[in-house]
Amino acid sequence: MNDQFLGKGHSSGDSEERNLYYMPAAIAAALIAVAAILRILPHPWNFTPVGAMAIFSGSVLRNRSAALVLPLTALFAGAALVGFHKLMLAVYGSFVISVVIGRWLAGSRTVARILGAVLLGAAQFYVLTNLATWAFLNFYPKTGEGLWACYVAGLPLVWNTLAGDVVYAAVLFGGYVLAERMLPETREARQGEKQS
Repeated sequence: MNDQFLGKGHSSGDSEERNLYYMPAAIAAALIAVAAILRILPHPWNFTPVGAMAIFSGSVLRNRSAALVLPLTALFAGAALVGFHKLMLAVYGSFVISVVIGRWLAGSRTVARILGAVLLGAAQFYVLTNLATWAFLNFYPKTGEGLWACYVAGLPLVWNTLAGDVVYAAVLFGGYVLAERMLPETREARQGEKQS
């Protein structure tokens, strides 16, 4: 067997470095898992943690693949339980965009930047999913007036999306900051990221 796989031949410094890298990722993954579970519980329309989860994932997880795969897997698992629908491609595309928005936060997670990311995430979700509703479902005529009617009908839901994103972003980012304060390893990893 490979000695690296077994952990042999490494100094304790290597182990500490690995812990500094994996601790924040493990905390982020745990918070994302909790958010994914909350998605399948009863909730008002569009008041879910998914948008905030995607932004949080993009912001906190250093590995870009993990930042994309984790929230999309959680979204898919939730859909497997609550049901699939015709607009899933648009919804998943929107959450990929939210992960990218989260990447923008990675360098500096301030309250103002998080709020800006949440507003941008909710806005692009509204635009993209309502456009898909108009284009792929037969609820509205395929005219400019039909598109306008679709966006107007979606306005009440955009407030739920925004409220859910704000509440869950506060929980996810706040929980992460709390973990950083309680666990020195995460603070050290964050300081190491800033110095890189």
